Amino acid sequence: MQPKIIKFDADNPDIAKIKQAAQLIDNGMLVAIPTETVYGIACRVKNDSLIRLNSLKGRTPEKHYTLHIGQRDDVKKYVPTISLKAQKLIKNAWPGPLTIVFELNKQDINKQKSSLNKDVFKNLYKDNSIGIRCPENSIASILLQHTLSAVVAPSANITGQSPAVDAQGVLTQLSGQIDLLLDAGPSKYKKSSTVVKIAKEGLEILRSGIYSQPELEVISTVRFLFICTGNTCRSPIAEAMFTKYLAEKLGCELDHLDKIGYKVSSAGTMGLTGVPVSLESAVVCADKGIDIKAQKSTALSRRLLEESDFIFVMSRIHRDRIRNLSPEAAKKTMLLAEDKDIPDPVGQPQRVYNNCAELIEKAIKKRISELVI
Repeated sequence: MQPKIIKFDADNPDIAKIKQAAQLIDNGMLVAIPTETVYGIACRVKNDSLIRLNSLKGRTPEKHYTLHIGQRDDVKKYVPTISLKAQKLIKNAWPGPLTIVFELNKQDINKQKSSLNKDVFKNLYKDNSIGIRCPENSIASILLQHTLSAVVAPSANITGQSPAVDAQGVLTQLSGQIDLLLDAGPSKYKKSSTVVKIAKEGLEILRSGIYSQPELEVISTVRFLFICTGNTCRSPIAEAMFTKYLAEKLGCELDHLDKIGYKVSSAGTMGLTGVPVSLESAVVCADKGIDIKAQKSTALSRRLLEESDFIFVMSRIHRDRIRNLSPEAAKKTMLLAEDKDIPDPVGQPQRVYNNCAELIEKAIKKRISELVI
């Protein structure tokens, strides 16, 4: 028997009908829905409904389905601690054709186990990880925002066959096995989402799709920027020390940070370009086993500010300069030492540079300890 079919105008969807479909899902029905990639089968995360879904798809219960959410912030219900790279991906790729596999630490897994419904925890988490997607398609998004249940939505096809990219494709494979079909015309991409796993070592593509590995690496790179006046004393020291301690936290070599998606740089508000770091700064860093003698100054620019995710300044005057250059960048700018300025040692004896470096190192270690990697 052919399922009930509701046709939608993707640009002007009928909200009332979407709410009705959401209620059917909450009642245990299987509803074929459009997404920007392929059509999916929306199913509540409850054992009886999942048994029916597995039977329809010809799939064993050992393989877990991907949770689908209606808006980005819903991820926090299922992943209590989100790493910097994951946050960057969520910001740049959601809603959209990307499934992210999050790894949870033991503490977070225990928290989820105690707070979530038993069926939800058992069927969504596997090997301390969970796959989540936030679709871009407006109908799917509205539907997921109105379901009371956690929802999975695997591709609308029998396992081993091609995913359906339009309503006819759904009916060809699944007519008589689903309860409702929401027809919004052909899918935008006609291709499955990319599935990526985030680890300290970088990104791992688990399934190829819309996004390529190079694209994901670009949009997930986390950028740190340190700013002082001339970029010859304080900010080069801060850049060098931050790089050292970040690499230690990640357990990698200094020159490997770029490869796993972390970039650290510095600049100066004075506008100097190509000026070598001061001898005293080089001596301070050499004492820490870091060579910065070849580093030269970079002039602060609006582009550099807007590309950065975290901006640390040495004094309030630098923060004011950033506010004038880019009000948006000011929102992600903070004093490195939290509540106090780090004085400029330029032109003073080595001992003043040493004291300055101690202040910078103490602040850097605290900032590093706060990062969720």
